[in-house]
Amino acid sequence: MTNLLRSTANPAGGHGGGVRGDNMTRRSSLFEGRFGRMFRELPPVAWPATALRRLGEAMTAEPERDPLDPTKPFAAPETDDIVQDPEENPGLPSGYTYFGQFVDHDITFDPASVMQKINDPDALVDFRTPRLDLDSMYGRGPDDQPYLFDGKKFRLGRVLTELGVPSPRRDLPRYIDVQDPDAAHRALIGDKRNDENVIVAQLHASMMQFHNKLVDEYPGASFADVQQQVRWHYQWLVVNDYLVRICGSELIDAILPGRGQALPTQDQKPKLGFYRFRKAPYMPIEFSAAAYRFGHSMIRPIYRLNIHLDGGDDVRAATDDERRRGLDGRFFIFAGVQRRGLNGFDTFPSPWAIDWSLYFDRTGQLPVGGKKRVQPSYKFDTSLVNPLGFLPEFSRAGVDEPPLTIDHLQAAPARPTRDPANLAVRNLLRGMALELPSGQAIADAMGIARIPDERLWVGKAAEGEERKPITEVHESFANNAPLWYYVLAESQEIWTAAGDASATMHLGPVGGRIVAETLIGMIAADGASYLTQSPNWQPEVHGRRLATVGDLLAFADEG
Repeated sequence: MTNLLRSTANPAGGHGGGVRGDNMTRRSSLFEGRFGRMFRELPPVAWPATALRRLGEAMTAEPERDPLDPTKPFAAPETDDIVQDPEENPGLPSGYTYFGQFVDHDITFDPASVMQKINDPDALVDFRTPRLDLDSMYGRGPDDQPYLFDGKKFRLGRVLTELGVPSPRRDLPRYIDVQDPDAAHRALIGDKRNDENVIVAQLHASMMQFHNKLVDEYPGASFADVQQQVRWHYQWLVVNDYLVRICGSELIDAILPGRGQALPTQDQKPKLGFYRFRKAPYMPIEFSAAAYRFGHSMIRPIYRLNIHLDGGDDVRAATDDERRRGLDGRFFIFAGVQRRGLNGFDTFPSPWAIDWSLYFDRTGQLPVGGKKRVQPSYKFDTSLVNPLGFLPEFSRAGVDEPPLTIDHLQAAPARPTRDPANLAVRNLLRGMALELPSGQAIADAMGIARIPDERLWVGKAAEGEERKPITEVHESFANNAPLWYYVLAESQEIWTAAGDASATMHLGPVGGRIVAETLIGMIAADGASYLTQSPNWQPEVHGRRLATVGDLLAFADEG
């Protein structure tokens, strides 16, 4: 999912912004830079800011309330025989939400915000290489950043446990200011954004452990050789595991018709219809500011880190009432109360080790229920869970005594008029600031039939949930939907029309094509990638096949 934005008041350290200085706009047919446009010929669209705010607020779900006491939070209990949460996307484990975020941070980095830069939308530079080369993890390498490494290995942080039960999980290495020990313990990693929540932080650490494991497996290999193997495993998983799950195998096979076949290298080139460039790969605005933000809809409101944590508001033990409400041993992705959310950019309790078997499936079968199940992601629809309405970076968290109510858990925006804390609102405003075309215009350019306005819903895809057409939100959206919204609505409409509630939801033809062509195109354009150098390469270590992200993480855990 694409990174969260920083405040315009702090451009030097912000997320998702840009820098002035380019003197050829991205609309020029001659322009080639790190950012660009996939559909340069399409005109931009502008809406009233009030309309976008209204749409973003309508796309943000209400908090889940206890049916017996609506002031208290609720989550669908995990029973052994049934999954009671219809918003889950069966067949797509929730770990891929954060693997997608990890991928995003690998290919995008903008140190200043463009939230208000309406008059200069094309002065945008990406300071991350537009390649899937893990520079977000490796940084500038051991010669230039030796404090990240110990010889050929990464330095790791403290040992984590599952409430005292041993775990292979490690925290990120962190800086502790001896003169101000109460200050946030910032992670010492190649990209600070990989510390923005507890889940992606531990995923980053596990990827470092995978590198270290390969150093042990191949003791005579150089750092560069190990680094190449890590990159190739990662790139292969992006194409053959992540994108297949997100976009469906049919689309990936259409782009890579030789995938999985031992064909000559010249027959393995991807068939890219829209991601094209003359000299060097670029980051399409349609991808970074819209289509790839589909991952925000995958985010669950609440997660179980491991099966041994059993607390609630009191970390030592949940009450019977909290168990009834499905809160025992589970944490909100973000919360306005410290230690009830998985907020990042600081140290977290050592018993919070993640059990990756609850996030990634290695067998292809998702257990139906119970605490040991693989937690599915949420559906690709036009509804974001309530905690994304108050992003920690733009909200004030507090310390409140139990029992906690919904009002306690919802953080107050720090600067509501200047920096909206609502993620959906931020996405929509950002898309307009970068002068994106409408979703319908891109569908037309792709030769894909438009979804009629009366089928462009705002709200949850789950049956029985309230939703309304986008034109009921504001008339300016008639035949003119924001691209990010359209990508989600497209997926929602296709899944709804199929009429199979048990089916796994994928991106539709517009969103899927933008996402898949961009990532595959970047890998194919990298002269050092597996697709370029050895397209028939397979992810194996001493004969052991690592065909899924779950396989790779399980292997890393054995180090």
